[in-house]
Amino acid sequence: MDVESDVLFEFVPVLKGDPRDIQRLPDSFAAYVAGDDRPATLHLREAVCGYYRWIVDVIYDARGKMYLNIGWEKFARHHSLEAGFILLFSYFGDRDMSIKVFDETRFRRDYHGDTTDEEDD
Repeated sequence: MDVESDVLFEFVPVLKGDPRDIQRLPDSFAAYVAGDDRPATLHLREAVCGYYRWIVDVIYDARGKMYLNIGWEKFARHHSLEAGFILLFSYFGDRDMSIKVFDETRFRRDYHGDTTDEEDD
């Protein structure tokens, strides 16, 4: 069963436009993680897969809107993200996030299978 404990914050965006472009994160999440200072990066991984992380730069515009920037395109390409896909982001604190990817049919995509025998490049 895919259970991850200690989730502090979750959100579910639907990808629109080119999913490899920078992605705006919800204002409520930006306010939640801002705390004392804004994170410069987030560490993304496929849910229930702790052995490969993608370091993605975070940028803010003049209005304080938060975006995934450098590193996001590589993550999106590797996971073959497309417009219409739904992502479930789970935040665990200390810049650690997992993502579940659902395609346009609402089927969850699994990129690593059920074993950890695979090697990631």
